[in-house]
Amino acid sequence: MSPVLGLRANARQFALLIVVNALVGGMVGQERTVVPLLGSDVFALTGFVSALTFIVAFGITKAFTNLAAGALADRYGRKPVLVAGWLVGLPVPLMIILAPDWSWVIAANVLLGINQGLTWSTTVIMKIDLVGPVRRGLATGLNEAAGYGAVALTALATGWIAERYGLRPEPFLLGLAYAVLGLGASVLLVRETRGHVELEQRMLDRPDAPPWRDVFWRTTLRDASLSAASQAGLVNNLNDGMAWGLLPLYYASAGLPIGEIGILAAAYPAVWAIAQIATGGLSDRVGRKPLIVGGMLLQAGAIATIALGSTFTIWLVAAAALGLGTAMVYPTLLAAVADVADPAWRGSAIGVYRLWRDLGFAVGALVAGVIADRLGMPAAIVAVSALTAASGVVVLVRMRETLPSR
Repeated sequence: MSPVLGLRANARQFALLIVVNALVGGMVGQERTVVPLLGSDVFALTGFVSALTFIVAFGITKAFTNLAAGALADRYGRKPVLVAGWLVGLPVPLMIILAPDWSWVIAANVLLGINQGLTWSTTVIMKIDLVGPVRRGLATGLNEAAGYGAVALTALATGWIAERYGLRPEPFLLGLAYAVLGLGASVLLVRETRGHVELEQRMLDRPDAPPWRDVFWRTTLRDASLSAASQAGLVNNLNDGMAWGLLPLYYASAGLPIGEIGILAAAYPAVWAIAQIATGGLSDRVGRKPLIVGGMLLQAGAIATIALGSTFTIWLVAAAALGLGTAMVYPTLLAAVADVADPAWRGSAIGVYRLWRDLGFAVGALVAGVIADRLGMPAAIVAVSALTAASGVVVLVRMRETLPSR
């Protein structure tokens, strides 16, 4: 059957990829509540930098895997990269369950970074392939909503399980089930989408892909819009790395029980996930830039509120605001990169953007850990808020509107 572009024409395969990416997100969600507490309660880590090393390992590995995934997907096809990612992810929950010391958790997060880089990159590229140029914002919004919805639900579920049964092994059995289901669906049901790319390339009558090195430097520095998107992605995940690794410890230091920490850990990605369905589609109508700038500034305000707050209710409202701001930014940045990049080098451009974006996990964990060790956790959270606000200003100054109709 000849490929056809469009969401309706590819609804079944698109829906399947939504499910697959939900399973991808669940692999991260199994860690959001429980692993920071494992570091402090089971492995007796005292310094914040030491406790956040698992996020540094995850972020660096995922970032460079994203870079490889985009190039590999353009060269060899999307499906082989997706399947490889699931094979790498299978041992992750077992390694955390059996870990005799913290080095095993770090090693598991290296594998998790590879898993996420290969699978999440590929699912978003495949959805953009299927829908064509008209509904990119909606496609990326639905993709990220599925992934981060699963992050939220799994963070909530593992917090509930841990409170009742302990930090290990029960919470991570959920992750093992996700890995098995994701691998099976990717091998048996997912179809290759490179034919859709070739169709779109012919329709647009664009030149062949430039050398990979040219794509890298164009996305990183030379193209102002791609460069602005890359730095905003990095700072967005910088504050997410802080939220993942530091905030559960911050809430625990205030005396919150694991169940309430799980609610706060889930609320932020839950709002992020649900709101992305609307914000991705909204960016197809009003443009990318207003949502990115507004979302970064909203995130900055929410993070500052978390630093200044002292009650569960205030933190819950701030977590929801942080999720909304992230929802405004996350799918819109991906859509902006896809707007600028031609189909022939889109996968590589998205890979470069996701390299810089996911390095933010490592940068965020290091920045938050170093400042928290020296000045305390509130100071670290305020510093991340200031960086997020500055990033929004950079987008305001450097990025042009990339939506084709505008």
